[in-house]
Amino acid sequence: MNREIDWASVQVKIEPWLQGNRRVWLTAAGVTGVVILIRLLGVLETVELAALDQLLQLRRGEKPDDRIVLVYIDDNDISSLDSWPISDGIMATAIENIKTESPRAIGLDIYRDLPVGDGAAQLAEVFETTPNLIGIEKRSDRYEVGIRPPEILQQLNQVGFNDVLLDRDGRVRRSLLFTNDGNEFYTSFALKLAQLYLAEDGITAHGAERGNPDYLQLGNAIFNPLDQHDGAYVGIDNGGYQIITNFHSNPEPFEIISFTEVLNGDIPAGLMSDRIVLIGSSAQSLQDFFYTPLSGRQPDNQLMPGVKLHAHFVSQIISAAADGRTLIQIWPEFAEWAWILVWSILGASLSWRVRSPIKVLLLLFLSGVTLTAIGYVVFIGGWWIPIVPPIMALMASAIGITGYIAHLEGELQKSKEFLHSVINTIPDPIFVKDNHHRLIGLNEAYSRFIGYPIDELIGKHESEILPPHQASALQQHDETAFASESECESEGELTNATGHTYIISTKRSLHKDSAGNLFLVGVIHDITQRKRMEDELRRTAAELVQSNAELRQTGAHLREMAYHDAVTGLPNRKLFQERLIQSIEWAEYNEQLIALLFLDLDGFKRINDSKGHVVGDLLLKAVAKRLGGSLRSSDTVARLGGDEFVIILPAIPSQQKAGQVAQKLLSTLSETFLLQDQSISITASIGISMYPFDGTSLETLIVEADQSMYRAKAEGKNRFRFTSHPNVTRIGYPSEQDELPTIDVSIDERIKA
Repeated sequence: MNREIDWASVQVKIEPWLQGNRRVWLTAAGVTGVVILIRLLGVLETVELAALDQLLQLRRGEKPDDRIVLVYIDDNDISSLDSWPISDGIMATAIENIKTESPRAIGLDIYRDLPVGDGAAQLAEVFETTPNLIGIEKRSDRYEVGIRPPEILQQLNQVGFNDVLLDRDGRVRRSLLFTNDGNEFYTSFALKLAQLYLAEDGITAHGAERGNPDYLQLGNAIFNPLDQHDGAYVGIDNGGYQIITNFHSNPEPFEIISFTEVLNGDIPAGLMSDRIVLIGSSAQSLQDFFYTPLSGRQPDNQLMPGVKLHAHFVSQIISAAADGRTLIQIWPEFAEWAWILVWSILGASLSWRVRSPIKVLLLLFLSGVTLTAIGYVVFIGGWWIPIVPPIMALMASAIGITGYIAHLEGELQKSKEFLHSVINTIPDPIFVKDNHHRLIGLNEAYSRFIGYPIDELIGKHESEILPPHQASALQQHDETAFASESECESEGELTNATGHTYIISTKRSLHKDSAGNLFLVGVIHDITQRKRMEDELRRTAAELVQSNAELRQTGAHLREMAYHDAVTGLPNRKLFQERLIQSIEWAEYNEQLIALLFLDLDGFKRINDSKGHVVGDLLLKAVAKRLGGSLRSSDTVARLGGDEFVIILPAIPSQQKAGQVAQKLLSTLSETFLLQDQSISITASIGISMYPFDGTSLETLIVEADQSMYRAKAEGKNRFRFTSHPNVTRIGYPSEQDELPTIDVSIDERIKA
């Protein structure tokens, strides 16, 4: 059965849809064009790059890259070597020590354009005999003069150029793989090292097998070069073959060892074997640091040393070629524009269909979260897509449609009916009075608040519906507003028809109509709950004052517990370390000596096991008391744990004086202890290290004193041993003729003497 189509009915239904959707499409297209224009002008570049930084920082879960080891040259290394640049001889020794560990490649991330100190021939020989060593050079450009590499490495083609590129905001997000000046082809430092490493796995560089054959391919990874306008970039200098760096997300992705440890041959077994070893500066004084997308993840790690930055470059290349780790890819420009248009259409459609501002705001928020989540998920897969421009298009389209809807409603709603409908949507009670204080207009919220129908309230005075004292107070406030002809606000009480009393705040303002009649408009706010909360807060504040006093007492007790040993009451390890650091800083400034005594009780375990832990604890307390009574008030005695004690002797005049103090402590502890009617005898072994002759750091002094204590135990116990032998004083270093024999006298030997 054929049915005739009612085209008139269809037209009635379609025309509104076409009208509305035409507005959506026009708004979305216009907003998209404006956003794209703003983007092409570079206005959003900094914001979009910051969004890329956030994506990199949010990414987690990558394991450290154990193929790369960093040799840091820090300020301590420079201070101990007393020279910068490091001399050729020292550098040659360090490289030789690294070579013995059989690394797959060595990267010297230090400019060595001129000989430094002694050992130039030795370093040249090391360069000639190390085919897996890559040096670094700085290429000249229009801004800076270049720095040449060592001539020998240049001749051996074992040099790569510094591939660090700075964005407009000063951060490093790009790396340069290779370039040429029209006559010669140059490979970057990072790519040289990566190729050297990958060659042993049979992976070599060649043109891409898929797509553009001019693109570099290593393994299955194709390194797409960066164009001037790729991603968020606008008109960047894309000279050479640049890529966006996909930084390793692990906070500490590489093994690190100090230059001093390498120089001394203290390299853990297998640390460098078959790996890439990068040697470079991490010294604050040399300022070889850069801001990267990872800057800001940790407040104390804002800048990245240049050698670590190169390690990230090398790791990216190797991981992509050998492990299939994703590289950061970028959509074509037309795809990005289409992506922005999609979100612009979504924002316009939501505002047009929903109409409710609150619901629209909620939907826009959810859409923005969804967009950000999509950007993050896609970024995990290796694609950097726009996030900021689509969010701008989403919001701007919604605002445009909302503004258009508001305009339509403004044109349709005029007159008193519109005003009445508007004020009725306001949740706060609103009233309008004439100059005789009669109610001539009010909203439904006022009717509900006061408890009377609107019809009963119109034309009445407040004295007819409120208690006399409240009506009188409100009238006085009205008179004040009429007299001042300005806005005013007051607080008071209001009792409604049901007898419920509120505390209210009323804001009054005066308005004139076209005839010059003056009207008072008031907006009432219920502040009953706020007043109750203020009273409650005052009571709470008083209670907090009392609680804070109690907390301060508790805090003082907790601090005492945190810094002192629970058994002996002596300073614990934490407080000892703080005091030793303070003593070292003071001694360095005042050119004084410090003696650190590491004391261990002989046979304490036997006493503890045979007589019980109670007696053992009493013995520790007694030992602590005797030690404290044998020292100056400026000295520090602390318990590290078990039967180990340490003593700090600041401003000790000489090593001999430190030996005398140690002898005094041995004599004091050798006297019999009477504990729970039991006589207990015990001796001690002491190791002594001197600042600055046995070390200048806390760790070194403790280790040296500890080792000396073990020598004292090995040689018969009940004695002390020094780390160093010269009889040193604070005046200066002694000559060889002034050396004295080591003070090494046990208790038994003193008795015999």
